[in-house]
Amino acid sequence: MKTLLKQHFGFEQFLPLQEEIIRDVIAGKDVLALLPTGAGKSLCFQLPALHFPGLTLVVSPLIALMKDQVNALKEKGIPAAYLNSSLSARQDADIRDDVAQGVIKLLYVAPERLMKDHFLDFIKTIPISLIAVDEAHCISEWGHDFRPDYRSLGYIREVFPDVPMIALTATATEKVRKDIIRQLALKDGYAMHQGSFNRPNLYYFIYPKKGAYHHIITYIQTLPSASGIIYCHSRKSTELMTEYLNENGVPALSYHAGLPQKVRTENQERFQKGEVQVIVATIAFGMGIDKSDVRFVIHYDLPKNLEGYYQETGRAGRDGKHADCILFFSEGDRIKHEFFINQMESEVRAQALRAHLDTLVTFCTARHCRRAMLLRYFGETYPYSSCGSCDVCIAKF
Repeated sequence: MKTLLKQHFGFEQFLPLQEEIIRDVIAGKDVLALLPTGAGKSLCFQLPALHFPGLTLVVSPLIALMKDQVNALKEKGIPAAYLNSSLSARQDADIRDDVAQGVIKLLYVAPERLMKDHFLDFIKTIPISLIAVDEAHCISEWGHDFRPDYRSLGYIREVFPDVPMIALTATATEKVRKDIIRQLALKDGYAMHQGSFNRPNLYYFIYPKKGAYHHIITYIQTLPSASGIIYCHSRKSTELMTEYLNENGVPALSYHAGLPQKVRTENQERFQKGEVQVIVATIAFGMGIDKSDVRFVIHYDLPKNLEGYYQETGRAGRDGKHADCILFFSEGDRIKHEFFINQMESEVRAQALRAHLDTLVTFCTARHCRRAMLLRYFGETYPYSSCGSCDVCIAKF
């Protein structure tokens, strides 16, 4: 394994839990991997894909995420591809031909594509060695980013009953974990690996939203060369924030679903390459970015829940260096979330979202260590009375 690690990925050693997870996958076990953002989840299926003789099928929820990972693999000389709505019919057909001929080692697909009859008929003819379900919390109705199409993934176990499956997520409570195991029908004897959710290099700050625009520009101007992400709730607020930053001398681009796919891709690539300092995005961007030197993540608008907040802040400081996570809280944002929840047809889903929102508001308004509260939510105990790296604890010194 270490030979493959060095040869293809350039690393001498595994990160914590990676080696144990990979050993279980290669041994043919089903695996549930709960690792924080930046802990190297993707390697846990990418390296086994090089070991196995057949195709590794990766279920991934976002086009941006697929593109990032496939491009990174290709740069390492690993044959990978994705199938999604951004491709032309000709490109789609060419990739299928490569898969059929055994040229591709890793194929990324969205759950919507995977469950279509014509794709299932095609994939049944392909020797598959491993199925990886990334962002597996999306399968749970109790998760923070539920996707109905993920619910049908259990059928894949029926189609490929003997193929090992690895489910990966950075954000899952005990209730969500149980739902993942049940929905994906992980086999008896499955292995579960859980890393610490603590990111010691991240500093957490929550401020009142009044005056947020001025606060943001003042803060960024103290970090003239630092890359950062600002999350907004809507396309409109995303565009307004981008305009404000540019008017005040901070190079910024937007990323949201209202932009053409080509523009989104170009904006993301320019941010990845450091051509602009800030990307202002709706939360859908969160799963698609893989940039190690993000020095700050700012939530101008209230996120939907604590799991989403954790995942989005996890884009900061993946190089292990100091990074700030700043959230601006207002009761008005809470009321907006409640309004949208009350419009939902499914009362079960609405109840779950209300519980998530209540937990997030408590996190924002309580005067307790932010880090300890965040870790407690994921079932982990922080052993110290003060972290010294959140607004509450810093104010005590």
